[in-house]
Amino acid sequence: MIEIIPAIDIIDGKCVRLSQGDYDQKKVYNENPLEIAKEFEDAGIRRLHLVDLDGAKAHHIVNHKVLETIATKTNLVIDFGGGLKSDEDLKIAFNSGASMVTGGSIAVKDPDTFCGWIDKFGGEKIILGADAKDGKIAVGGWIETTQEPLIPFISQYRQRGISKVICTDISKDGMLKGASTDLYKEILAAESGLYLIASGGVSKIEDIIELDEAGVPAVITGKAIYEGKITLEQISKLLA
Repeated sequence: MIEIIPAIDIIDGKCVRLSQGDYDQKKVYNENPLEIAKEFEDAGIRRLHLVDLDGAKAHHIVNHKVLETIATKTNLVIDFGGGLKSDEDLKIAFNSGASMVTGGSIAVKDPDTFCGWIDKFGGEKIILGADAKDGKIAVGGWIETTQEPLIPFISQYRQRGISKVICTDISKDGMLKGASTDLYKEILAAESGLYLIASGGVSKIEDIIELDEAGVPAVITGKAIYEGKITLEQISKLLA
């Protein structure tokens, strides 16, 4: 069964969602992210994807206190991302309760540091964030599209020991128009055994079922839950 990983994106300590990574298209869903996290846990969810959007803009960890609060007051297994650029950022994230961290832009712009993290912490604790637009890697909160093709980018880091990849199709993110199932099938065909975490576009429970049937190991969903397109009751039933 596919692993369902809800996302909580943080700005100013509040739970928000952006559309296609646009900070000007911000919607606040809850001023207390812990309340949301507890609701997820009560629904039988075990994992959480926590994103420090302030950190992504500032290029260093900002909302580690939110991470610490959720980690100490729930049993959720948290992967944390957003603005992690230094060994000190990782130290703060892990000390604040993250089980895993996600690195995206740094894997493109500073591969030596990112590979150093893989060597130090192992491929189980470091998740590669591979955000794509038109099949090319995008970085910097999706502001900048590179000429780096998506699948070779993933392949080179698998060779370095990465086992988990979050792949977001930017064109789908926050748009509630369905996931990029064909893209994920293509990635899995090229990279057998990869723990691929699909992200972006999930709009209804059927989208999750479609990804499951396609063999995708895990899916991140955020806006669909907050907008009531997918209910926690539906997720509970699916997990059961």
